[in-house]
Formats: sequence, C-alpha cells, structure tokens
Amino acid sequence: FFARSATFTLGVCNGCQMLSSLKELIPGTEHWPKFVRNTSEQFEARFSLVKVESSPSALLRGMQDSYMPIVISHGEGRAEFTNAGDMKELNKNNLVALRFVENTYEVASSYPSNPNGSPDGLTGLCSLDGRVTIMMPHPERVFRYVTNSWYPKNAGNDSGWMRIFRNARLFVG
Repeated sequence: FFARSATFTLGVCNGCQMLSSLKELIPGTEHWPKFVRNTSEQFEARFSLVKVESSPSALLRGMQDSYMPIVISHGEGRAEFTNAGDMKELNKNNLVALRFVENTYEVASSYPSNPNGSPDGLTGLCSLDGRVTIMMPHPERVFRYVTNSWYPKNAGNDSGWMRIFRNARLFVG
C-alpha cells in the first residue's frame, strides 16, 4: 500500500502513533520518532496553536506558514527519538509538518504551549514524498468554525483545516 504512488495516508493521534511504529514499511520515514507519554504525565485536552511548516505533505499543500488553533487530546504525544541525529535529518529534509507555537509565534519549547514536551514543538510529520502525513492534533475536530470556541465574525463555515480534506480530494483526482 505505502509503495503505491496513487495512495495517501493521514494518521491522527492514535493513527500517528501506529504509523510511526510502522515506519519500516513506509518509504521515506526512517527518521520518524515514536510517540510516548507526555512530559506532563497527564492526558492533555484543549486548543493549542500550531504552525504549518513548509513540507512535502500532499495534505498540507498551500497551508505553509499558517498559524492555526487546533484540538489536542492525547496522553502519549511526545516525540522520542532513538537516534540523536534523526531530528536533524527531519529538519534538513523539511519533514516536520506541524509545530506547537507560543502566542508570539515562536516555537513552543515548554508546557503548556507545548503540551506533550516534544523537541522543537514537533507535533506533525510527513514522508519524504509527502504522501504520508502524521500528526498528534485533531484537524477533523475543527474543520468547521462552529466547532471552535471562538472564530472571526463573518468567517464563513469552514476553518483553515478544511484545506486538508480538499487537498485529499485533489490528490485522488
């Protein structure tokens, strides 16, 4: 499945954890971490702010440099690397797709803005070819503005996260 160029995959939360455990089967993901217990040692559930980074992710195409609130809901979302050079390789290849940020738009390195304690605010990754995207936050819970706790007046129905699903539709033709 992962070798077929006509496929794409999105892993959210537990799906992110599962796919990171299958990285040996997914081309271009050898530097992915596993996701383990949050530094806070507790389940975290709230809105957080993320930056969509420039990456080859097919699902995040056209969203780079966006700062958007998103739901987080996990107890095991901290990225843990087995090789010290893996994070460097992910950054070098632009495979970090999402990062937690402070309200100043700087990368969140500490709690509570970085709710799981991942290095460099990491909370989403993609494969080298961009067909596989994993993330701990939940875009499927906030793709419509009415599900957000606040949204701009006259914003319309769809939040910026709807773009992921429109990009999926474009991918399949």
